[in-house]
This record gives sequence, structure tokens and C-alpha cells, in this order.
Amino acid sequence: MKYVPIPVAMLAVGQPLPVDVWSASGQLLLRKGQPVVSEDHRNKLHAHNASSTPADAMAWQRSYERAVHTLLSQGVDVQEVSRLPMPSEIRQSDYIVSQQLDGGWLDLQEVLRGILYQGGLAINPMERLAGIEKKAMDLLQDDPDDSLFCLFQALADTTLGYCATHALLCAVVGQLTARKLVMAQSHREALIHASLLMNIGMARDQDSLARQNSAPTDWQRQLIQEHPGKSVDILQGFGFDDPEVLDLVRWHHDPATDQGLESMVLARRVLAMADSFIAKMAGRKTRVSMSPVKAVKSMVMGAEGIGLGVGSAMAQAAGFYPPGTYVKLANGETALSVQRGERANTPWVISILDKDGVALGNNPCRETTTPACAIAAAVTAENVRVTLSIDKVRKARARIKAL
Repeated sequence: MKYVPIPVAMLAVGQPLPVDVWSASGQLLLRKGQPVVSEDHRNKLHAHNASSTPADAMAWQRSYERAVHTLLSQGVDVQEVSRLPMPSEIRQSDYIVSQQLDGGWLDLQEVLRGILYQGGLAINPMERLAGIEKKAMDLLQDDPDDSLFCLFQALADTTLGYCATHALLCAVVGQLTARKLVMAQSHREALIHASLLMNIGMARDQDSLARQNSAPTDWQRQLIQEHPGKSVDILQGFGFDDPEVLDLVRWHHDPATDQGLESMVLARRVLAMADSFIAKMAGRKTRVSMSPVKAVKSMVMGAEGIGLGVGSAMAQAAGFYPPGTYVKLANGETALSVQRGERANTPWVISILDKDGVALGNNPCRETTTPACAIAAAVTAENVRVTLSIDKVRKARARIKAL
């Protein structure tokens, strides 16, 4: 029998355990329903490399992810959520194999967030991360515009947390940019791994920073500076030994360094630029989000050489007004971008407010290449109070494709 180590440090003293706990050699340490009785008891479990069966481990992890999602959606402070212990109950539905990876982007976001929050204590991370990556790339391959739409809409939803959405968006934007640059397949695969995991060394703090009402403290600035190295340490603890992935994670805040692998210079630039691009478009309590077109301009302004090439490719890949973001049209309507156009500045959009700010019931599709419906300005998500269901958006996109 293969056993999976459990996050002993996250076991609450006095709470019954929902699984049998075994040593790595197969000795039963605790039966299901028995509690950890003291800190000393927990230390002894750690010394015996306390583990569970793979099925129990995955179900327990799923239960944890659901609990985190529930608390975040209720507006509970991230710091409080970060102290959440492993739950003492597991639903039967948590044992359904691969249930968590059969859905869409928000399902992946929930699973990835659980791994990022647990950091080095994550249960069976390598296998689960491989599943996330495969599903993410399948979704992207199937419909890039839908992928961008779902994730940019999630970026504006503070109840979902920030760290996992940021990671998935970096992966998607990075892959689309890498395709434009005709990057080598091995580098593209390394980009996926690094995008998802580069901030695992500060994931909980990343969510806290996104919600706090003040500028980062000196301690937080130090954490931001040091987290790439901490993330590398966690990945090596997981068993990651791919030098390209570790290079990207280590230097994603310093892509122009002459250290590391010379072959990864282009990939580093793509990851660093995607990281910055997404961060600028994410709103904070201390500042509003930057519009995508301004974020794009900030990438290429003053850039030259490889930086200019990467910035231009990313602008073309995502568009000046990516699906999931908002615009004001020349006719006065406020619209939601739903599909990239032939040019970066001419997406297909769905109007959601008329020129007087009144919600539209029929949500007509608009082609922004026409003068009356040309884009007059970008609109930040904070200034829009009307939302459309994903089903309505997909039906509208189906009408666009039929034109």
C-alpha cells in the first residue's frame, strides 16, 4: 500500500480526524474519529511521517479546498482563512475520483488555491498539479476567448481570492504570448509550471495584500523580495527538479539577470511581463485596477529589444481589451468584451448599459470595427455594476461566430 504524507502541522488539537492515520511503513497510528490530543502527540505523528491512503488524502484535500472557498465567499479575512486547520469531516462526494478537475476555470481556481495556501504542506501536490495543468491547457486549447473571459471576470471578483486567479491568468496569457513568439515547446511547458507556482512562497500573503487598506509594510516588502527563493525551496521539497522551471520561478522578478540558464532569457521575460500585466489589472483597496490598454502601454513604453518584442506579442495575444473586460463605445453604451477581434483594438463586445447607464435587456452584440460602435475608452470593473451570466455570454458568442 502506498501512503501519502498528511499536513501534520495543520491538524487541530482535540478535533477528531476523518481518516485513519498510518506511518510510512504501514503501522496504524490513529483510527478515524480519534483526535490529536496534544502538541507533543502531534510532534510524534510528525516524527513517524504520519500518512493516509491516497483516496483519503485526496478527499481530505478536497474538503479543505471547499472550506476555504466557503469562508472567502463569506468575506472572512484572508489571515483568518490562512489559519484554517484540516477539517474534521469529509463528504462522501469528496471521494469521487477527479471530480474537482471535471469542471471549468473556477473549479481549477479552487483546487489550485488549496495547494498554494498549503504551500510545502500540500497533499500529493505533484500529481494534482499535473492534473490542473493538463485541464487548464485543454480548456485553453478548446476556447482561448472563453478562457480569457472567465479568468478576467474572476480577477474582478474579490470573493474568489487573488493568488490562484493571478496564477492561472499568467499561465494563459503566457501561453498565448509564447505561441506568438514561436517559443520552444520545452520552454512553454516550463512556463506553465512556473506561472502556477512562482508565488507559492507567499500565496496567503498575496491574498492579504490584495485586500488590505494600506500600502505594504516593510515586512511585506521584504517578503515580496524574498518569495521567489522561498517558492523554489517549496518546489524542490515537492520533488521538482526541472532546472528550467526552477530558473523561471527564481528569476521571475529579475528577468534581465545574467545568472541562471542563458536559454531561458525569453521565457523569463514572458513570465515577468505576464506577472506585471495581470497585477496592474487587479484592483486593490488602495487603488483601482488599471485598464488593460493602459497596462499594455506600460509594458511597451520605453521598452526595446527583447522586452519590446515580448510586450508587443502579449498585447496581440490578449488584446487591448481582453474578453472579460469592459469598454465605453462611441454611441455611449457600456459594453463587455467577449471575443478578440482581428486587431488588438477591435474586439467583439456585448452592450450591457445604454448611453444613460440603464441596463439593456437584449444585450446586443457589437462589432467595434464600425464607427458607431468603436471603442471610445476602457472602463474598469469597479465602475460596472451589471453582470451577465456565463451562459448568456456564450450564447452571444455563438451568435457572433454565426455571423
